[in-house]
Amino acid sequence: MIPGGESTTLWRLSVAFEVLEPLRKLTGDGLPAFGSCAGMIMLADRLADGVEGQQTYGGIDMTVRRNAFGRQVDSFERDITLAGLGGSGGQGDTEDPFRAVFIRAPWVEQAGAGVSILGTEQDTGRIVAVRQGQLLATAFHPELTPDRRIHQLFVDIVKDNT
Repeated sequence: MIPGGESTTLWRLSVAFEVLEPLRKLTGDGLPAFGSCAGMIMLADRLADGVEGQQTYGGIDMTVRRNAFGRQVDSFERDITLAGLGGSGGQGDTEDPFRAVFIRAPWVEQAGAGVSILGTEQDTGRIVAVRQGQLLATAFHPELTPDRRIHQLFVDIVKDNT
């Protein structure tokens, strides 16, 4: 799990504690990872507006823009549709909306051919949830809602890789 927070702080701490390269290698070798908000930034192969020298763990063929939806005061909640995750009960063919919490959130500006787009923000059409292989990333904070579909997807990814 790569949490939300501030991506430059995650990067600097990863360098200071010498975990940047080991984490890159682990995820590159197939370790499942799920990043939300700043965690999405850390799983991106490319940043659209990182600070000078900012590095990520990478692994998802995408370009992410930091703080794309605005500053902290611009945080919001919005219903989004998540592709292929079914209803909020985790079963059936219906695609119930997911109430997403965006806090100074990034978005995906470009996703490579191998990236599955799982969700878009309805007002802007921006990509806010993706998966590539064993890596999952959301621009929003699913841990702040009672809906567990995203978490269940990650558990399923982990189970499939054991």
